[in-house]
Amino acid sequence: MHKNILREITPLTPSDCFTIFTRVKTDFDFPLHYHEELELNFIHNAKGARRVVGDHIAEIDDLELVLVGSNLPHVWQTHKCKGRKITEVTIQFHKDLFDEKFLRRNQMSFIRNLLERSAKGILFSRTTAEQLKSRLLALGQKQGFDSVLELVSILHDLSVSRNMHTLSDATFSNAELSYNSRRIERAFEYMNENFHKNITLTEVSKLVNMTDVSFSRFFKAKTGITFIDSLLELRLGHASRLLIDTTESVSEIAYDCGFNNISNFNRLFKKKKNCTPKEFRESYSTDNRVFI
Repeated sequence: MHKNILREITPLTPSDCFTIFTRVKTDFDFPLHYHEELELNFIHNAKGARRVVGDHIAEIDDLELVLVGSNLPHVWQTHKCKGRKITEVTIQFHKDLFDEKFLRRNQMSFIRNLLERSAKGILFSRTTAEQLKSRLLALGQKQGFDSVLELVSILHDLSVSRNMHTLSDATFSNAELSYNSRRIERAFEYMNENFHKNITLTEVSKLVNMTDVSFSRFFKAKTGITFIDSLLELRLGHASRLLIDTTESVSEIAYDCGFNNISNFNRLFKKKKNCTPKEFRESYSTDNRVFI
């Protein structure tokens, strides 16, 4: 599924709801990987470490709480971290922990949305991480049904928390997000089929039988971002995948993904990914999988 990226077989058994690891360490030494299970990762005292989730790369602060979706490549790398007592709590749970019909109940809507968004990776605010720190550290001490109830409670609190941010582009992670709108779905279908071409708001608006102004407002209300920003995210997601899976030059990839100016592509890529296309490719290269 992900070329040249380690597929981890986690110790979580089919008979258990989740597994949890709490450790204190001096560095990060696990390679870039993915697995079917969802993962909630809490990290303390690792300021300067580097987070890679899908096509997102960034340095982290001293407090970190991230939910990683099923089969989404991820790794934390020591990078510039100087902390000697890094605390990490990793919770892995089955992607089908909650039955689909159960998730469709009204009271589960927030958790359902959280799990859907996790396909792109979710970074929670520092405030949320601070509020849940003690409960995450104590979760491993709970047993049986009480531990499951506490995990569900934590997931609910995360689902209604403020200022959470998705990390990876949907195109890169093959995230299937639901917008409850056939018009939005049709727009994305068209954008995915033609991202390498020049696409205008006018042509997509006509495709869904709306005026430019109405569609622009409708798109922003349904997706949370503008049409232009969404198209840029889609193109950068495709570009990120090509940087990993092919040996094409950066300029070839830029033009393949609808960018007519290599300087503009480099500028937009660095602004969104916090690194240049070349640096991104190097982060995913075989020789740079493990940072000790």
